[in-house]
Amino acid sequence: MFKHAKQGAINVINGTLPLTGDALDLLDGAFTECLNEGQPRAVLDLRNIPLIDSAGLERLLDLRDRFQKKTGVLKLAGVNPLCHDILTVTGVASHFEVFPEVSQAVGSFI
Repeated sequence: MFKHAKQGAINVINGTLPLTGDALDLLDGAFTECLNEGQPRAVLDLRNIPLIDSAGLERLLDLRDRFQKKTGVLKLAGVNPLCHDILTVTGVASHFEVFPEVSQAVGSFI
């Protein structure tokens, strides 16, 4: 399950499911509201995400592109060691601003 919350004007999405298979549709659903905003700004909290597979990596890049088309920004935060390695080795991390904590990512929008 993925949850959508707001910290001020910033959308924060977090969850506990791996970014694989059917969970990606749930992830999209969590982003629906913020992608309907004029200039969406969001942080994806990966602290409790146990794994990201190739489909999950593609979905992250797709979400980033959808945000950029609306002149918005998607940032990542709280990446656990395994997911950090996956994002780094695949080069996907270089396409995002990545922060150790959600509060730092949210604060970076100011």
